Amino acid sequence: MESLQTFAYIGASVLFIIGLQMLGRAETAKRGNRVSALGMLVALVATLYFEAGLDFTWILVGLVVGAAIGAVAARRVQMTGMPEMVALLNGSGGLASLLVGWAEYARADRIAPFPAFAIVLTVLIGGLAATGSIVAFLKLSGRMDGKPIQFAGQKTVNGAILAIGLLAGAVLVVDAILAAGLPGGVVIVAFAVVLAVALVLGVMAVLPIGGADMPIVVSLLNSYSGIAAAAAGFVIDNNVLVVAGSLVGASGLILTNIMCKAMNRSLANVLFGGFGATVTAGSAAVQGEVKPLTPDDAYYILEAASSVVVVPGYGMAVAQAQHAVKELADQLTKAGAEVRYAIHPVAGRMPGHMNVLLAEANVPYEQLVEPDDVNPTMEMVDVAIVIGANDVVNPAAKEDESSPLYGMPIIEVDRARTCFVLKRSMNPGFSGVDNSLFLKDNTRMIFGDAKATLTAMVAAFKEV
Repeated sequence: MESLQTFAYIGASVLFIIGLQMLGRAETAKRGNRVSALGMLVALVATLYFEAGLDFTWILVGLVVGAAIGAVAARRVQMTGMPEMVALLNGSGGLASLLVGWAEYARADRIAPFPAFAIVLTVLIGGLAATGSIVAFLKLSGRMDGKPIQFAGQKTVNGAILAIGLLAGAVLVVDAILAAGLPGGVVIVAFAVVLAVALVLGVMAVLPIGGADMPIVVSLLNSYSGIAAAAAGFVIDNNVLVVAGSLVGASGLILTNIMCKAMNRSLANVLFGGFGATVTAGSAAVQGEVKPLTPDDAYYILEAASSVVVVPGYGMAVAQAQHAVKELADQLTKAGAEVRYAIHPVAGRMPGHMNVLLAEANVPYEQLVEPDDVNPTMEMVDVAIVIGANDVVNPAAKEDESSPLYGMPIIEVDRARTCFVLKRSMNPGFSGVDNSLFLKDNTRMIFGDAKATLTAMVAAFKEV
């Protein structure tokens, strides 16, 4: 029986790996999700079927309640709310791992050194992921100010809290090593301290991170939840949980690293830099004035264009304008223009946010390009259409050394022959840094709801 369970776990692990590989391409992503879900089903059935002495009452209750909540949430969530939902899902994974570690600690009379070490890691990382994800959810959903929340000596306080947690964890490990063990009261207090530190540290770690860095934070918290799950696998001696958690943890760390490079910043700077704590206009004086344009006037420029680059941002998600974008692109293509979508790795509020929105509108995956693919030929682009993006197209990143954005790779739409910026107002982006793009000679501002603006442009094409 044990060998059958092992084979089932191997099969589930293979399905996880295949599913993860399929998630790398838009056309196979849905199947990849299903393959990974099948792997999890195999792992669950193998665990429950071959585990003797289980009371299935609460297991079934948990399955029914969890499935109901998940189904309702998945159907009701808007695409603009997807980042905060992802944050909550990350937190749920971390909390589940924490509870596994807590339960194993509570039911064991004596714990061996390595399982004790694994329990400490599970509780610390799982608790950090849980409460950190809640703070991320509150910031992303607007229930909390998205700006960094800082105070004097914050790094020192966080470091002291972490040190206390590690010291308490060391007490638990030492207790497991000693044959006689430490007094019971000391061990209970030590575990309570580890638990409290984990929960507090998650809040304290995310508070000083600004909204502009939320995509990186969401990815990092996802990685934390995976690492906590892998540690929980060692706690309960479940190999498939170790594999699944390791895959999630590693992929999250890789994605975090990619996004840090896309912002030309280190992870330490993201976590401790307090980016966006104050609104900064930069020191370089920008010459020029705002040149507004109507959708009807924009049509005449687009109608003559042979190369168009669309740069989507969070504003497109807020306006739910992805389908209107696709309609305009179709009209441009019929008119003989080449249309591409330049996606910055940190555009939106979560990793891949723009990709998901455009995929929902059935935008061909081959039309999506990265900044490095389009920047070298930007002078040849007739029209760049910026829809709600801000920081990822701000020329201050390459022109103003005093700007917090300086050095960040951007999509260089300011070099296009004409740049349309679709925004509701002149307000800066989530970073709080004023955008000199709005005042460039080749920029035309089209104010209003992005969906309504794009729909008007599409109507102008159809009237011809």
